[in-house]
Amino acid sequence: MGINNEDKNGFLGMFSLDRRKFLRSAVAGAGAVALPVMALGADEKKAGEFKEPAQNLRIKDEVDVIVCGAGPAGVSAAITAARAGARTQLLEIHGCLGGVWTAGLLTYIFDFNKPGLTKELKEKLDQRDARRNKIADQFVYHPDEMKLLLEEMCAEAGVKFRLHTRVAAAYKDKKQLTTVITESKSGREAWKAKVFIDATGDGDLGAQAGNKWEIGQGGDTCPCQPLTLNTLAVVKDPAALKQYISFYANEGDNKNWHVPAVKAFAKEIERAGISPSYGMPTLFLIRENLVMIMVNHEYNIKAFDADEITEATVRARAEVYSIVRGLNKLGGPWEGMQIVATPEQIGIRDGRRIEGRYVVSKEDLVVGARHADAVVRPTFGVDIHASDRKTNEVETISRGGIKMIPYDIPLRALIAKDVDGLMMAGRCISGDFTAHASYRVTGNAVAMGEAAGAVAAIAAKSNRMPHEVEWSEAAQLLSKLGMRS
Repeated sequence: MGINNEDKNGFLGMFSLDRRKFLRSAVAGAGAVALPVMALGADEKKAGEFKEPAQNLRIKDEVDVIVCGAGPAGVSAAITAARAGARTQLLEIHGCLGGVWTAGLLTYIFDFNKPGLTKELKEKLDQRDARRNKIADQFVYHPDEMKLLLEEMCAEAGVKFRLHTRVAAAYKDKKQLTTVITESKSGREAWKAKVFIDATGDGDLGAQAGNKWEIGQGGDTCPCQPLTLNTLAVVKDPAALKQYISFYANEGDNKNWHVPAVKAFAKEIERAGISPSYGMPTLFLIRENLVMIMVNHEYNIKAFDADEITEATVRARAEVYSIVRGLNKLGGPWEGMQIVATPEQIGIRDGRRIEGRYVVSKEDLVVGARHADAVVRPTFGVDIHASDRKTNEVETISRGGIKMIPYDIPLRALIAKDVDGLMMAGRCISGDFTAHASYRVTGNAVAMGEAAGAVAAIAAKSNRMPHEVEWSEAAQLLSKLGMRS
């Protein structure tokens, strides 16, 4: 019987219900011992509510630029701002830099044929023998090598970075964002800056600061693109599995290898008696006998709902393990295949999009829009993954009904509309559902990060707001830093 993650009476449904029961039990047990350290006030008594006592927080630091989120966009923004001479603080919730590249085990990069940090990263990964499938705009890389590389690059640039730290709140003086509050092992702390960059992916900072946003096809709820839990595994002999491994060859343009490999891999999973929740299950070879498995979808999960993300992660991990065990039982080249790591963070395609001073639209992609303040020109096509299991079985990925012409993303789409002193970089910039399905890949995120970092540095050092900085100033700075031709 195949596994269907929408069948609440099936394996994953029972697993999810059992898991929820366990989580409720664990929370109840913890509550019995985790009593609040402060006495409850006599005036806070609405049923189902707790009035948190006010407290004065220590200001941990005051800098020029604070970047929230250390994924591809965030590290790029922080490195650029620091190289430009701005005192820069980078805050990251996970235990490593890199976001989806590392904590998310993405391992495959798209739209990377660009100048600046994309070129620099490729060169540095090659020096470590950490990159393969060297197609001009996409490649496979080793995620732990990427962690170390990003740490070294940030340290060399003078970026101060803090891991295991979540941005929990944001405060403004009138319209200007001035302070963020974080929570970590060090408790609640306040951080001040002249300019802030939201590179959280899910637009957490923009929402906390009160800027308008939307998700999915509009509004504040799904339908939206599904989540995927990429997983690392080892196999006995990759050469024996090459017909199932996308982009197996390591020279030339082997893009035509992908679709036949996906179809062959899907048949093997079905032969194991399993129907994967993702209609285009994919294997990538990272190095030696290490592969990445991309086989699942979690449908209509709000990226900012902790309960939904928790349940999606648990379901996804169960599905991936079921598939790998099923393949193992087939024997032959699959014998001995085993999972070595699931990601710290499930992969999210579709989070909040923070409204900026320009909204990148579907129409921009249709006409190949050009802008004087263009910060990047995406070339990756529209990539809309099915929003539910039924659609997935008919059309796993759609192109939004258009033929994309490479288009410009203007600086204005990186500057918050409702909050001064706030910029965005990465997939949470200002755009509509269809445009987002093209620009969300990480090569574009790097270029957006560079642009936001340059503008933020100029604004902070000249006591201006980002919207008061001309793109020509930032472009000139990036050229001076060797990050633009």
